[in-house]
Amino acid sequence: MRLLAICLAVAVGLGCADGDTDVEADQPVADTAGEWVTLFDGTSLDAWRGFGQEVVPASWTIEDSVMTFTPREGGGGDLMTRDQFENFEFELEWRISPAGNSGIIYRATEEFGAPWMTGPEYQLLDNDAHPDAENGPDRMAGANYDMQPTDPEAVRPVGEWNQTRIVADGHHVEHWLNGAKVAEYELYSEAWETMVDGSKWADYPEYGRRLSGHIALQDHGDPVFFRNVRIRSL
Repeated sequence: MRLLAICLAVAVGLGCADGDTDVEADQPVADTAGEWVTLFDGTSLDAWRGFGQEVVPASWTIEDSVMTFTPREGGGGDLMTRDQFENFEFELEWRISPAGNSGIIYRATEEFGAPWMTGPEYQLLDNDAHPDAENGPDRMAGANYDMQPTDPEAVRPVGEWNQTRIVADGHHVEHWLNGAKVAEYELYSEAWETMVDGSKWADYPEYGRRLSGHIALQDHGDPVFFRNVRIRSL
C-alpha cells in the first residue's frame, strides 16, 4: 500500500517535529523539491489513512473519481496523509454540502486527540447556511480558523468547486481561495501570539507549534468532496 508514496517520493523536509511521539509510525521519503506530487488522482487513497489509524475510515470513499466524505455510523474520523510535510505548496479542489462544515489542517501531529490541537486550520464552510459564519469572517471559507478573517466574496456558491492553495514556507504561511490570497501570517511573531491569545486556541499550548506534520481533511459530520489533490516541496 506504500507503493504510491515510495514511487512518487513525497517529501518536503519530512520528519517528526520536536515533541512527536512514537505514534508517528509513517516514514519520510526522499526529497523531491519543486516536483508536484499527486496525493489523490481519483483512483486511490493509498497516500492517506485515518487519524490515529492505519486504515482509511469507511466514511471516506471514492465516488466518480472524487474523494468523498459521507457520514457512516462507526466509520468516521479525520483523514490524513501518511507522510509528513514541512515547507510546501498544497493544492486541491473542494465543494461542501449545503450548510456543511469541514477543514484542512496542516502541520498536524498525532500527539493529542485531534489534528486541530497542533495544526492550524484552513476553514471550509457553506458561508450562507452554516451558523458558524454568523461568528464572523474568521470562521468562513478560506479563513485561518478563529485567527484571521477571509474575504467572504472569494468563495463560490455551495455545490460549486473551489480551488484552495496553502503555502507554508518556514514561519510564513498563506491561504489562497480561487486565486485570491485571503489570509497570511508569520508563525511565532508578536501578531501571531496575540491572535492565539485571543482565540479558542489559547487553551491549547501546542497549537501551531510544529514546523512539520501531516495534512488532515476534517470529519465535521457533513458531506464534503475533494479532487485534484497535490503537493510540492519548497
